[in-house]
Amino acid sequence: MASLRDMNDNTVAEVASLLAPLPTLQLQEYFNQLISSRRCNGIQVKHNGTFGKGVYATSEFQEDELILKDEILVGIQHSSNKVDCLVCSFCFRFVGSIEKQIGRKLYFKNMGLSGSGCCGGGGDSSESEEENNECGGASSSSNHNSLPQGVVSSLMNGEMGLPHTDKFPLPSPLSCPGGCQEAFYCSGSCAEADWESSHSLLCTGEKSESVSREALGEFIKHSNGKDQVLCWLLIAIAFTILRYRKLKAEHVNEQAKQSVSQQSLLLEAWKPVSAGYKRRWWDCIALPDDVDPSDEGAFRTQIKDLACTSLELLKKAIFDIECEALFSLEIYGNIIGMFELNNLDLVVASPVEDYFLYIDDLPDAEKDEAEEITRPFLDALGDEYSDCCQGTAFFPLQSCMNHSCCANAKAFKREEDRDGQAVIIALRRISKNEEVTISYIDEELPYKERQALLADYGFTCKCPKCLEDSTVA
Repeated sequence: MASLRDMNDNTVAEVASLLAPLPTLQLQEYFNQLISSRRCNGIQVKHNGTFGKGVYATSEFQEDELILKDEILVGIQHSSNKVDCLVCSFCFRFVGSIEKQIGRKLYFKNMGLSGSGCCGGGGDSSESEEENNECGGASSSSNHNSLPQGVVSSLMNGEMGLPHTDKFPLPSPLSCPGGCQEAFYCSGSCAEADWESSHSLLCTGEKSESVSREALGEFIKHSNGKDQVLCWLLIAIAFTILRYRKLKAEHVNEQAKQSVSQQSLLLEAWKPVSAGYKRRWWDCIALPDDVDPSDEGAFRTQIKDLACTSLELLKKAIFDIECEALFSLEIYGNIIGMFELNNLDLVVASPVEDYFLYIDDLPDAEKDEAEEITRPFLDALGDEYSDCCQGTAFFPLQSCMNHSCCANAKAFKREEDRDGQAVIIALRRISKNEEVTISYIDEELPYKERQALLADYGFTCKCPKCLEDSTVA
């Protein structure tokens, strides 16, 4: 397999084409199609000569009104969170049953494999999705009393039931069609959509379409041990390759009179990724607190070396000669950089938390009867009973929203939002033609701290709050 240095002139030209900004009309058409498909017709993505893309209101929004529900383009559940929450690998909805969720969590906990703990953590993000109900609403013992493994297994396998769980029905989990036993789905449509969009290349089961399942396993192991953002990149590249193959097949089947080049098909397949703002990963990654500024050059070189190593592993796993440009270091670095600059925390509230809150709110007599059965399980779970599904994702429309320290909108999960979609609501009244902004950071921080954090995104904030604070800083 050719190394990066061996790429021919055509591939180098393809890399340059992929990284070139989309023409304004193409970009506008793409975002208009996205807005139409999401049925959020009160907004428009427009170009501003100073700040690039932005989201603008085409109609008035009132405080707390829904502005946008944006579907995930590429998202992952944190690997540590997978032992805490069994969710659909495509839409991130909880699956199984309350009993299965509790039993599975206690099973792994007894094995010493409990994951991250409380909601909202994990991964860098531009803004966390807040929950309607805070974690820890029901009372639970801090003494994590373990239960016999037989009881845990019976609960996990559906041989034991808990009272009132019929009030919290969950879809039965469907196994991966490729046989990997790592991905599960809430429906056949989610399984099919994930297989067609990326998972057929990423599956480690017998029906995997990867070049090498062994190499794929090595890449995933390497990524989980270094930086899970690399797993996100794996999905993004697989998504583009499969989209290219689908477009090519459609073109062949149509037997179009006008010839379409391989490069044109790859550019079209790449468009959803192309639309995101990018910088190279090693240039834009924030300097960790434990790295001295004098060592910044060495740190960024180390990140670039990590990218080179993981890229070679990736090529062994899913390389496609017709999509060779995707396997250049420049493309690789820019995709990860796009994710670093535009990702949003993926958070889905746990139905297990809802269940125990429901038990806690029952009338006294019913509550006492139910807690005779449920209390040992709540005590065994401890504070982790309320763990949410946690991950990180790229949302194509939400990522177009610019920052303001006095934002007029925010990401906020409502009670009815039970999957991985980004939900943006108005913080105050938003007038027609006004830009919709969110905060990438904690806007309550002092001015200098806000500016330092925002420098990692490559800009100096000049929102009204910053302009006012700068005069007294």
